[in-house]
Amino acid sequence: MQQIPKEMFQPAIADTREAEKISKPSLSFWKDVSIRFRKNKLAMFGLILLIILVFMAIFGPYMTKYDYATNDLMNTNQPPSSEHWFGTDELGRDIFARTWYGARISLFIGLSAALIDLVIGVLWGGIAGYRGGKTDEIMMRIADILYGVPYLLLVIILMVILGQGLGTMILAMTITGWVNMARIVRGQVLQLKNQEYVMASQTLGASTARIMFKHLIPNAMGSILVTMTLTIPGAIFTEAFLSYLGLGVPQPLASWGTMASEGVQALQYYPWRLFFPATFICLTIFAFNVVGDGLRDALDPRLRK
Repeated sequence: MQQIPKEMFQPAIADTREAEKISKPSLSFWKDVSIRFRKNKLAMFGLILLIILVFMAIFGPYMTKYDYATNDLMNTNQPPSSEHWFGTDELGRDIFARTWYGARISLFIGLSAALIDLVIGVLWGGIAGYRGGKTDEIMMRIADILYGVPYLLLVIILMVILGQGLGTMILAMTITGWVNMARIVRGQVLQLKNQEYVMASQTLGASTARIMFKHLIPNAMGSILVTMTLTIPGAIFTEAFLSYLGLGVPQPLASWGTMASEGVQALQYYPWRLFFPATFICLTIFAFNVVGDGLRDALDPRLRK
């Protein structure tokens, strides 16, 4: 039998520097999502744009000496200038101050509607998906009925009945707005509830609430965040549409929707009155949409091209 040289059994010399290059620290799920999201240049542009818009909504009104509600009938419909950066409206009010004060109202409506949709939708969809059976069937039939009601028509009817106001508008938007969130959460819970870690918790006697909020909802958070991100621009657009119909926030409050509605009437002679609010509505909707799409692609790499 051929003898094997002993030299072949000598341990290989490890190169520490090369080993450090090869080894990489393990990444958590959300850290991995963050890295993929940052690689999406369009999504990062949308995120930066959102940060700028929120910053201006908070601090913009303090950058001018004019108040959003103060009338100056000696300087009505003035074009943009060094004195009034965005011009003035038919009552001489400073459009720069009104634009960024209006940003607060529009963003508040969008965020509030999305948060309410989040709470109701997550609870409704989570319970329906986890309980299953008759409970699921009854709850989702109710959701399907509400889903079949024309959204904008219902919102308009409620606004006419209840009257103008921030609270009324948010309530009208969320009457059926939560249904889409509920359907998405239910689908996620149906997939997750048969996982081994959930069944193990059930065997150990964990309560329904503990299983829901410790195991199911956190693992469905990706889809929840994407849906919420895409809900906000829809609410902002709805507010602008209602304002165009004269059902927006009451005077002297300003929102991008009410400013755009007023600007349309003066478009022929004073186009700047429409230009600024309409531009920021479009930029905000665009930013939220690209951030939502970027987040979706980061959460599911299979969707990336």
